Amino acid sequence: MWDTLLMAFALVLVLEGLFPFLIPGIWRETFKKLTDVDDNHLRFIGLTSMLAGLLLLYLVN
Repeated sequence: MWDTLLMAFALVLVLEGLFPFLIPGIWRETFKKLTDVDDNHLRFIGLTSMLAGLLLLYLVN
């Protein structure tokens, strides 16, 4: 079980590193815009992302 969790975490790190590596300028501007978003909107983005991930996990299994 732990090996699967670590592999999933490693994959998250790889995916998160793709955009800064491939398109650093666009990634930086997007990140700057996210710092101006209010907390409730950021929470909604986070919740939506988590739910999409859970749905994808459900569909894969």
